[in-house]
Amino acid sequence: MAYKEAMKLLVTGGAGFIGSAVVRHVIRDTDWSVANVDKLTYAGNLESLAEAGSSNRHRHYKTDIRDRAAIAEIFREVRPDAVLHLAAESHVDRSIDGPAAFIDTNVQGTYVMLDAALDYWRGLDTEGRTHFRFQHISTDEVFGSLGPTGRFTETTSYQPNSPYSASKAASDHLVRAWHHTYGLPTLTTNCSNNYGPYQFPEKLIPLIIIRALRGERLPVYGKGENIRDWLHVEDHAEALTLVLRKGRPGEAYNVGGDSEQRNIDVVRAICALLDEMRPDAAAGPREKLIEFVTDRPGHDARYAIDASKIKRELGWSPRHTFEQGLRDTVRWYLDNHGWWERVLSGAYRGERLGLPG
Repeated sequence: MAYKEAMKLLVTGGAGFIGSAVVRHVIRDTDWSVANVDKLTYAGNLESLAEAGSSNRHRHYKTDIRDRAAIAEIFREVRPDAVLHLAAESHVDRSIDGPAAFIDTNVQGTYVMLDAALDYWRGLDTEGRTHFRFQHISTDEVFGSLGPTGRFTETTSYQPNSPYSASKAASDHLVRAWHHTYGLPTLTTNCSNNYGPYQFPEKLIPLIIIRALRGERLPVYGKGENIRDWLHVEDHAEALTLVLRKGRPGEAYNVGGDSEQRNIDVVRAICALLDEMRPDAAAGPREKLIEFVTDRPGHDARYAIDASKIKRELGWSPRHTFEQGLRDTVRWYLDNHGWWERVLSGAYRGERLGLPG
């Protein structure tokens, strides 16, 4: 897909963690405009859009992606050149306790987006159909659990082990089917664990930062030996727009940070950074707050992404090392108390959420 000046994007989930990073990147680094479809569930926060939120190239639609008529109207109004589909329920723990929301949003919502996009695409002229893209953003969790060696590639068999990963696997298959059955020019990316600014505080890294700052216990599942490949959200945002511009329709691209870490090592690194940046002589080292808790059901042992395809074919590689990225992330949370305090209080959307235990 050739670079197009003033390209019009329809981004779903653009007020979420990864989605807002994509919107900020697009507004800051391109001439494109963004129609941001986000119904603002608990993890959607317009404050995360920062300067992009006030740009005349950004417009927010508070719309549920399952609302077929509303989505069709947005397509008619915006006339997008591409869709970046990020809207999803994404937290494994929540999927275990309440899987229905994950099926509704991740499976049914993706179907509605594909159905509306197909109708819209069929109505375009020849040039419009040639250049249009529907890009689906997914996760490495669809591949299941790795042993101590090896990495997930784009041809790894799907073996989802949680309701969340199963719902994302289903959405990936729908996207593939709409390309092969109907010819819709789709792209899929599967990413490793993201971290960075504006991450909702239920996820591991912000959860540990905030609880450590408050002197609260730091819960770690099992023995903390589960391994994840960490990807800075700004690197991910850059990869997604690169895939959109240069990826081949019908293809999938793995996006990873090449930064495997045990959960316990991540937690200890955060404690050490906080002891350095915000020492508390009276309380002592934060590492003593670590508390091992019963492992969650179906907790995959290890994820690791082989991102050689996107590097080889599109020239992408992450800019952040995990060490520097984690340091920058801890600094951001220290410097942005107001943002996460409003999230935890529910003030940003008029309700109380509370800190996950």
